[in-house]
Amino acid sequence: MDLSTGMQKMSMGQQPAGRGAPCLRCKGICSGFQPHSWRKECKLCHCIQEDHSLSSDLEDDRKIGQLLADSKYVHLTARVKGSDGLRVYKRNRMIITNPIVSRKDPTFDTITYEWAPPGLTQKLAILYMELIPQEKRPVAGTEGAFYRRRQLMRQLPLYDQDPAQCQGLSAGEEKAMAEFVKAYKDGALGVGEVALPREAGHAKEDGKQVQKNGKTPRDPSSASNGTVADGLKKTDYHCDHCKKAAPSDHPVVYADRAGYERVWHPSCFMCYQCGEALVDLIYFWKNGSLLCGRHYCQTVRPRCAGCDELIFSEDYLQREGNAWHRNHFCCSECDQPLTGLTINLCQGRSLCPACAQRAKSV
Repeated sequence: MDLSTGMQKMSMGQQPAGRGAPCLRCKGICSGFQPHSWRKECKLCHCIQEDHSLSSDLEDDRKIGQLLADSKYVHLTARVKGSDGLRVYKRNRMIITNPIVSRKDPTFDTITYEWAPPGLTQKLAILYMELIPQEKRPVAGTEGAFYRRRQLMRQLPLYDQDPAQCQGLSAGEEKAMAEFVKAYKDGALGVGEVALPREAGHAKEDGKQVQKNGKTPRDPSSASNGTVADGLKKTDYHCDHCKKAAPSDHPVVYADRAGYERVWHPSCFMCYQCGEALVDLIYFWKNGSLLCGRHYCQTVRPRCAGCDELIFSEDYLQREGNAWHRNHFCCSECDQPLTGLTINLCQGRSLCPACAQRAKSV
């Protein structure tokens, strides 16, 4: 699928995320995004919203700021003046300017990374970028920038953390969701730290060491309480995912919830469930594995196959390994309620018998 034209437009200048934005997946077929009343998809082509357009930088930074607020990663956010406590993500951008020497006057080649790991020297940050696949490097105006921003929508949907973005929650469901969000912020949410082997473990804000849980963090190389084994040599580090060695002069990613004796190659820091790179190193830790926000949440709460939101009611339907809010157990094509114990599945969509028959004949 050729996404280059639309991708560059969305990286260089935002397209409206609402009605009318063209679909990049089925170009020439869909005339423009027509939002469904409750599904997270287009009524015309049934593609999801991020196949039409992406959210803006400001929307993304607000969403991540809200996610990291009230967590131990609040130092990665900044308070918005006059907003009554609203916080936004202090996203680290990196601009590299390389002179181009020629016979004429020198010119400059500028590369802008829409995101880079914070707290690193530029040399180490560049080396980190070189260790991830080129198509996933978030260079402005490239496939990598599009990939990053699309994953922000897929891995961290706003309706997984904000009850105001969900449809028709009861008071009891809102309370259950608030407790759920607080629990994963306290016990599962994490942000990976990039450093050379044995040099991680120091949260930083504005270049200064800050305290964690009221205590000054120690150098992990001197720890003897199980965070980093005593006597561990630099050459003893191996990637937790691929099990290959982690060279002492190459940056690795640490997940503090996993303990600082475990490291990942930059290209191996991915969701255990979907295998996608963890966007901006935001992870969720469960049962010894890294998960993206989407897949962590649906290991704890069922996700409605109709509206894509988490289900906080105990009264819901389960069919063919999927879950639905009762009022969303409908045909994906005509929205007529589905009946009976079996459903017709076509390309992952639930169809009534009439629509399933028409799909087979096409």
